[in-house]
Amino acid sequence: MKKVVKKTAEKYVTEERFKKFESSFETNMANIAKSFERHEKVMGHILKELQQMHEENKYFRQSISSLNSDGLSCDRRIDNLDIRIGKLEAKI
Repeated sequence: MKKVVKKTAEKYVTEERFKKFESSFETNMANIAKSFERHEKVMGHILKELQQMHEENKYFRQSISSLNSDGLSCDRRIDNLDIRIGKLEAKI
C-alpha cells in the first residue's frame, strides 16, 4: 500500500496554522525535556552502580594481591626447608 502525500491548498503559513504548529511544537519539546529528565535519572543510577562495582573490584584485587604475596612467601619458605632437608639427608 503506497502512502499518498496530501497537498495543502494553502501555499503560505497563516497565523492559524502557525499557532497550531507552535502549540504542537511546544508540546513535543516539553515531552522531549521530560524524556531527558528520566534518562538523566537512569544514567545517574547506572553511574552509581558502576562506581560501586569499581570499588568492590578494587577491594577484591587488593585482598587477592595480599593473599598472593603471602602464598609466594610461604612457597619460598617451603623451598628453603626442602633445600635444608636435602642437605641434612646428604650428611646422614
